Amino acid sequence: MPRLFTGFKMPEGISSALSALRGGLPGARWAVPDDYHITLRFIGDIDGRTARDLEEALADVRCAPLTITITGLDSFGGAKPHSVYASVAQDRALSELQQDHERAARRVGLPPDKRKFTPHVTLARLRSASVLDVADFLSTRGGFRPIRFQPVTFELFSAREQTGGGPYVVEAAYPLDVDEPISAEPYGLRRQAGSIRR
Repeated sequence: MPRLFTGFKMPEGISSALSALRGGLPGARWAVPDDYHITLRFIGDIDGRTARDLEEALADVRCAPLTITITGLDSFGGAKPHSVYASVAQDRALSELQQDHERAARRVGLPPDKRKFTPHVTLARLRSASVLDVADFLSTRGGFRPIRFQPVTFELFSAREQTGGGPYVVEAAYPLDVDEPISAEPYGLRRQAGSIRR
């Protein structure tokens, strides 16, 4: 039973730029740069048949090229921060693509995702990090100029079953501007659309 989610894998140059922000935050468990991604729709643990149906439903999603803009750093958890992330600007094209992924998930029988879509790249999970330490980290590291890139594909990822977490594997990659799913070769990955593990 694979644990799946859809999203964008970060290009190598973007991952390198974000990884330079690591360090200097007590209680942080830093994500591996190869695992940096933007989640569009968390799927969870599903059976193989539903996974195959989802893979096919995603092949029907169409999206023109769009620009991703990473605008700064922030944290989740409020007074009890549990993660630090790079924030991604919300725009119409990105929202529409996320809604298409939600519809694809619903079409194969998955329940609606009730969480608000907040596009981001998780950089660190926090354990017992103080609010002041997090605020200091965000103020000293978060003042960079916006980072922009145009993704070539969106991906269907798998994570560790039941527990989640990396290393994440690209099970299928789908182009943003052509009619057929393409190989994940632009990122040096191993799978093509249609090859999800049974």
